[in-house]
Amino acid sequence: MKAPPAVLALFDLDHTLLTIDCDEAWVEFLIEQGVVERTTFEAGNRTIGEKYRRGEVGLLEFTEFYLSTLASHPVERLESWREAYLRAKILPAIPIDSRRLVAQHVDEGHLCVMTTAASRFLAGPIGEELGFEHVIATEPEIRDGRFTGKVAGIPNMRERKIERLETWLAARERRLEDFRQSWFYSDSRNDIPLLSKVTHPVAVNPDPTLAALAAGKRWPVLQIG
Repeated sequence: MKAPPAVLALFDLDHTLLTIDCDEAWVEFLIEQGVVERTTFEAGNRTIGEKYRRGEVGLLEFTEFYLSTLASHPVERLESWREAYLRAKILPAIPIDSRRLVAQHVDEGHLCVMTTAASRFLAGPIGEELGFEHVIATEPEIRDGRFTGKVAGIPNMRERKIERLETWLAARERRLEDFRQSWFYSDSRNDIPLLSKVTHPVAVNPDPTLAALAAGKRWPVLQIG
């Protein structure tokens, strides 16, 4: 029987593997397509993004602002828009260095997981594009075959990323402590709780708070993009 991987490699998505924020780009795309009202969503998109980067936004405020764009539209139509969004917004925002970093860990036989606050609706296909078999994301609630605009379960954000990871690992009869090495790549102060739990935290394109912490703790810093 093949031994389970001894190394866990975790990756944030926005401003880490992507040069942009996928949620913000989704709203921008919908505005450009005339799907949502510019006056309603443009300012909110900017404000939520700024508050997230400062670590000031509430979990439900953040996630449900973006999940609200999924409500009131049939899933088939949303999926069609998503395909165009991936081509227009996401593919150009994936640096070659991101692909190489993920491929390096995959080729070394590590258990690679993308863990992001973004919804699975967006993060799932982006993870596939980047070569991930496993994605932990915020789960959008679905009722009667339609998105409600609400969160199902626990948003995958801040300390909750640890909780979601532990639950995901437990379902596979593993714990974070079982791994000989654990890596986490992130850009954000919001991910400091999980960065502090792994054996190899790496700051990628870090915001000022994370950059200062990384310097003080002598964590490696990568610039991607």
